[in-house]
Amino acid sequence: MRAAMFSEHGGVENISIGDFPDPVCGADDAVIKVNAVSLNGFDPMILGGTTGLKTPMPMVPGGDYAGEIVELGANVGDGWALGDRVCPHPFVLGEGMTGETRLGAAAEFARIPASQLIRTPDGVSDDQAAALPIAYGTAYRMMLTRGQVKAGETVLILGATGGVGTGCLQLAKSAGATVIVTGSADWKLDRLRDLGADHVIDTSSEDIVAACHAIAGKPRMGFAGGGGGVDVIINYIGGDTWAQSLRCLRPDGRMLTCGATAGYAPPTDIRYIWTYEQNIIGSNGWTGEEQQEVLEMVGRDELTPVIHAVRPLDQIAPSIQELIDRAIVGKTIIRPNE
Repeated sequence: MRAAMFSEHGGVENISIGDFPDPVCGADDAVIKVNAVSLNGFDPMILGGTTGLKTPMPMVPGGDYAGEIVELGANVGDGWALGDRVCPHPFVLGEGMTGETRLGAAAEFARIPASQLIRTPDGVSDDQAAALPIAYGTAYRMMLTRGQVKAGETVLILGATGGVGTGCLQLAKSAGATVIVTGSADWKLDRLRDLGADHVIDTSSEDIVAACHAIAGKPRMGFAGGGGGVDVIINYIGGDTWAQSLRCLRPDGRMLTCGATAGYAPPTDIRYIWTYEQNIIGSNGWTGEEQQEVLEMVGRDELTPVIHAVRPLDQIAPSIQELIDRAIVGKTIIRPNE
């Protein structure tokens, strides 16, 4: 089959397009014709070898994908048939994440245990479905399952231009929240306004704390009733933003995190945590049920995945470079079979 691959860590110049062994369908597996695969922030990190994960070589990138079943193992039950449209959950127990510790899906075909299959609803395109699992599944669990964001609350989303960020923005708006976002370029902030952001903070020229206080007020503590600050902060950046975020959070507010792209061991100031009785909530991954709900939300026109570009397989290297350069808003879709 035709696939994108790399045989050593480094830059995008290490990615090539060529023949790769066809996947072998085990008794409990399905083989999927990959109609669409989306890129994620971890793709440049796996390529660069910066995660500490053991990556099989040669490696095929791409964790999210959608397509149709072309082969089923002998033990797979009657619930699935050849031709069924699916968007698999990419994390496989015992194998790890697709595109990280198991072969990715930037190829004409991909193998997945049938237990990971999730049906793509009618009315949801393969491009849309492929954009959803890692980014929007993560956003759904963080915002709604763990964060319990609700109408009337104010939510601050740091670095909202990626897949998870745009998912959080849309989910917060659908819940009835007021949303503040941060970004570092005018064109990105304009795009976030188009997606429904109520307030934007340009981190290239504004101080996050001062700008947030101007919008939502400065937090004040009082057992008889404080005030000021945002109700919820989404911070998967870490680094210097961690301590800054604590200064923006209202008494008894929630700060949610699912990662730390700028550093996982930041300086902090725990005085804010005890003084304002703040809640720090972790969120890790997403379930199959949550991924199914995100797919159904798209089918009901309650959510629209933000797609930056749709490209053929031979454009995967420059597309990953765009991720490295932070030159996109939303998700890039690759079509391996075109």
